[in-house]
Amino acid sequence: MNRLLISGLLLLLCCGPTSARADDADARQIGMVTGSQTGTYIKFGNDIAGVAKTVGLDILVKDSQGSIDNIKRINSKENATFGIVQSDVLGFLSRSENPETRQVASRLRLIFPFYNEEVHLFANKTVTSFDGLQGKRVVVGEQGSGTWLTAMNLLQLTGVKPAELIHLPPLQGVTAVLKGEADATFYVAGKPVSLFTKVGNLITKPEFAPMLANVHFVPLDDPRMLREYQPARIGPVDYEWLSGDVSTIAVKAVLMSFDFSGKRSPYFAQRCEQLAKLGQAIRANIDVLRQTGHPKWKEVNLDEKVGVWPLDSCSRSGVKGGGPKVDLTRELEKMLLNQFEWPRYSIPAA
Repeated sequence: MNRLLISGLLLLLCCGPTSARADDADARQIGMVTGSQTGTYIKFGNDIAGVAKTVGLDILVKDSQGSIDNIKRINSKENATFGIVQSDVLGFLSRSENPETRQVASRLRLIFPFYNEEVHLFANKTVTSFDGLQGKRVVVGEQGSGTWLTAMNLLQLTGVKPAELIHLPPLQGVTAVLKGEADATFYVAGKPVSLFTKVGNLITKPEFAPMLANVHFVPLDDPRMLREYQPARIGPVDYEWLSGDVSTIAVKAVLMSFDFSGKRSPYFAQRCEQLAKLGQAIRANIDVLRQTGHPKWKEVNLDEKVGVWPLDSCSRSGVKGGGPKVDLTRELEKMLLNQFEWPRYSIPAA
């Protein structure tokens, strides 16, 4: 990892207080940081906020610049208790030469794995491969976003050196390519991405048709990338304006928080209890989410393992072996007080 990249990470992660405490907000409300207003993260956030109401949780869904920004905000005094990030961010931070950055990484915990996020490399047709970015003007996303993280990682893995790296959010990046102000733009998000769906809607308008005729998704199938990312595809089933499938790569989106289980302050205890309710709500409503939420919910396996990510104990406090945890002390109390209903319960053998 080069020194410029390390300096940028330190600036993003270490400028705020290291205590994950929301002094500026009521701890009874739980803040969730997601992604851009046109991406999949925020749609997942809104889906989660809906089912969380079933267990009495009030979740404030916030947009953000992406993975690094989310970790920074959870690691600050902002009311941001958990969020969605790309799975490659943990290894990215853990490999840092700076001990403070590695310490932040050590506090990250996996609540649930979600879905694969496809890397969309949207470019003019003069760029036919990833190596074709050499000497070009390339939008790599806003600094600190998940898109920026993956773009910089891919450029390092391949040794490709664009002439100019441009930091823009997704909508402006796509616009820059369409207007010829940039040659390519990265966007990492779960397909279908509403932004690229809307790009296809422009085909029927004569004033925009020439712009659409000159752009495409660049295939990503370089073996150097497949060492760290999963192979994937995007095609007409995702975006009707495509004429065929395009090879790409994907990274896992995960729901994460910091470890609230180790400290016994009232604040940490309350946050841990909230994460327990959150875990219960998502598990209990996973079928509803698959039926009525974003299409990516159909890909979610809540028990899938994700690399080196340690599991969050708070959100799993009510789950053991795939079922609810039995409180033996409480069950014995109910038996002694004649509150035990024999046909409905049984006490496991010691």
